[in-house]
Amino acid sequence: MSDLSHTHLVLIPSFNPGAKVFETVRAARAQWAPVWVVVDGSTDGTGAALQALAAQDPHLTVLTHARNCGKGAALLTGFIAALAHGYTHALTMDSDGQHPAECIREFMHASLARPDAMVLGVPRFDASAPALRVRGRRISNWWADLETLGAGIEDSLFGFRVYPIAPLVGLMRGRRGMRRFDFDVAAAVRLSWLGVPAVNRPAPVRYFTAAEGGVSHFRYGRDNALLAAMHTRLVCGFLARLPRLMAHRRPAG
Repeated sequence: MSDLSHTHLVLIPSFNPGAKVFETVRAARAQWAPVWVVVDGSTDGTGAALQALAAQDPHLTVLTHARNCGKGAALLTGFIAALAHGYTHALTMDSDGQHPAECIREFMHASLARPDAMVLGVPRFDASAPALRVRGRRISNWWADLETLGAGIEDSLFGFRVYPIAPLVGLMRGRRGMRRFDFDVAAAVRLSWLGVPAVNRPAPVRYFTAAEGGVSHFRYGRDNALLAAMHTRLVCGFLARLPRLMAHRRPAG
């Protein structure tokens, strides 16, 4: 039986995920309630099928974008709606089955114990992980560590996380970025700048082949260029905040 919460929900952005989304939603619902899905302009028919599932499940909510706006934009829609319904925290996970639904309760209870913090998943890769992506994320992690003066973000890209919603919405409403693939890194770094601590917990991740129903919208050139531009902006923000960050890191004497 899934846990029912009035403060913490599961939030799943979804864009043309194929049939894996139904496995993901059912697995999440087996662990937690409520679960919300934001259909981000999907054209593969999954939006209507998810709406049909929600009609049979009072703890499943489906929100819809008429066109594809990006992962961060889909999450922002969910965050704003969640705040309006009185929720304080959201666990984000991808719709493609890569993220471990079996870890939802553990992460949610870690958040309940530390509501001031963001609970960040640290991926544990198996043999299915593309070597290029495993190596490439080390670069982003190095930059995130620099941009936060080693505030404890062990993985900057893994989207299986629990966020305190209010400060994140405040950040996103004040800027044009954080709407696409750049969301995960920018959210962790900018929340850290606000003084939100990071709690890191390991989580397995699995990459599915096309034959297994796996769907990936990651494009190496496009998305790495987006990450590079985002880190350029974050470094500029880091330099502007450097005296304050150093003061916060300086031990009291």
